[in-house]
Amino acid sequence: MGTISGFVAIILWSTTVALARSLSEQLGPLSAAAAVYTVSGSIALLRLVHSSQRRKQISQIPLKYLIGCGIPFLSYMIALFLAVGYAAGRQQVLEVGLLNYLWPTLTILLSLVVLKRRATVWLIPGTILALIGIFLVLTQGSRVSFGSILENVSANPVAYSLGLSAAISWAVYSNLTRRWAGNTGQGMVDLFLPITAVTLIVVSLLAESGHVWSARSLLEVGFLGIVTYVAYWSWEVSMRRGNFTLVAAASYITPFFSTVVASLYLHVAPTASLWIGCAVLVLGSLLSWVSIGALRDGSANE
Repeated sequence: MGTISGFVAIILWSTTVALARSLSEQLGPLSAAAAVYTVSGSIALLRLVHSSQRRKQISQIPLKYLIGCGIPFLSYMIALFLAVGYAAGRQQVLEVGLLNYLWPTLTILLSLVVLKRRATVWLIPGTILALIGIFLVLTQGSRVSFGSILENVSANPVAYSLGLSAAISWAVYSNLTRRWAGNTGQGMVDLFLPITAVTLIVVSLLAESGHVWSARSLLEVGFLGIVTYVAYWSWEVSMRRGNFTLVAAASYITPFFSTVVASLYLHVAPTASLWIGCAVLVLGSLLSWVSIGALRDGSANE
């Protein structure tokens, strides 16, 4: 069940970039993020109010987990929305997404240190292929190159820095959740999401104002808010109870689904490069999965 939860999270996350960009264009990055996490945070609070068992489980979570995982969780929430929102255009959204989607690679690499995982030499070509696949998928055959990305960073360093920060933050959170939460039951997502919402509400009120709401923005906020809660709850369950390496490797596929959704929703025309990138990305995922000893993780955790 834990492994399946991870796959559910991956699918749901594929809608994030497209809807976050759409809402940012309508409401502003901070206001959009605050609205989305207000919805997901409210769902989390309702679950806490109606479940004494969940409140008890949270009270048993170690303090180091509350602080050590809470900071990267909050950092990721804010960094991702702002990176997508502050991108200069929809093409740059794909470039920023390239940095954000380094998190699957960083999750596996960081697990070698944090979780003491062992890897074979196949991790090197697996990681390289996965990164190439992500690059091909997110650039969709356009004239974007590593040189142009570096050139663009100087023009919009905030967006690119936030994209990279998001990738690092989520990799840290995923590994520390696995290490510190153990089998204590449901973790702190039900507390982290409301804290994120309150933080963003305060910041958005101070920094943004004057946005006009529409039926479309309300629907998008409602949908993304619900999806956000379900996805993060599912991912945490997967990180603690599922086959860690299988889910982490499968998460390499997230950029493909995300780009497909973004292409359709934001009217960005996909190319053959998207499908080529998908194949390369999946191959890299499998190599990374095997290299880190997924076959020896056992199915007992699934």
